[in-house]
Amino acid sequence: MEEEQGLHLITHTAETADRLRRFRLVSAPYQARCNESAPVDLDALAGCLSSSACLVTQTTSGLIIGMLLFLVAVGLTLIFGVLKIVNFSHGAFYMFGAYFAMTAYQLTGSFALAMLAGAAGTAILGLIFERVFMSRVYGADVLMQLLVCYAFVLIFDDVVRLIWGPEFRSMGMPAAFQVMPLFIAGGVVPPYYLLLIGVALLAAIVLGIGLSRSRIGKVIRAAAHNPGMVSALGINTGLIYGGVFALGGMLAGLAGALAAPVRSLTPGMGFSVLIESFIVTVIGGMGSIVGALVGALLLGLIRSFGSLGFPLFTEGLMYLFMVIVLVSKPTGLFGKEAA
Repeated sequence: MEEEQGLHLITHTAETADRLRRFRLVSAPYQARCNESAPVDLDALAGCLSSSACLVTQTTSGLIIGMLLFLVAVGLTLIFGVLKIVNFSHGAFYMFGAYFAMTAYQLTGSFALAMLAGAAGTAILGLIFERVFMSRVYGADVLMQLLVCYAFVLIFDDVVRLIWGPEFRSMGMPAAFQVMPLFIAGGVVPPYYLLLIGVALLAAIVLGIGLSRSRIGKVIRAAAHNPGMVSALGINTGLIYGGVFALGGMLAGLAGALAAPVRSLTPGMGFSVLIESFIVTVIGGMGSIVGALVGALLLGLIRSFGSLGFPLFTEGLMYLFMVIVLVSKPTGLFGKEAA
């Protein structure tokens, strides 16, 4: 029996190694072309689109980029839709979520607690930030709001340097996900990517149902349209604003916590995510959860496949797509005209 089990293990390992070898042989030409950094390489893009292995791998990469952007962007669009604040410091909550998760994982060794620490920690931070600072600039000039937010971007980055240091940090992949990848149509898909995509989709579903069908969701939507009337009905709008800001911070923190196992952590890591999240909200339409999801997925796929065909113009492709959407539909794909 032991010999049979050993033979089965050897056979399974050999098959897995052969699959990985064949995947490397298929994907190597496209990776090599990208490394050459040609301005435009449509042959590499066409070759990837004609290869199921490369297509699955690049699509999966685009989906995880899109899902992380969605979690950040949906919080950004919620805060803007209800509070009418352009939260330029939103990327810092993504950064704190990653660092909170890394610290919790190092202390406990539990991935679930790490995710909880990243989300709950940024929710509490967001509530304090809104009550102490942002609530004082409601109704103020947009420039004043941006200056306050940008000041805290710099402050938060320095706080991270003081606590965790300026060097790059890594959380590492949790032991539960250090397993053989899945092979789908010849493409390699790490199991953790499926978890990341699933958590983001679950967040989108819960958020959509909660805002559209629950009582608190209806109150939040009413406060976004007519805060004066909501206040006149005896509802504490300050509590609503604080809760929405905390929810937005929690979603950004959850994105950071999910990204921690697969990305390097460094002070200032939230700024690039913030810019791309603004692009997502503009493409999808300010205030639209569906728009944030669709815009994030489109942007993720543009980044993933654009890096093959346009390796030196990937960032430009995102802005070009945003311009095309705005020219054809100024309110975004799912945005509504102001009444």
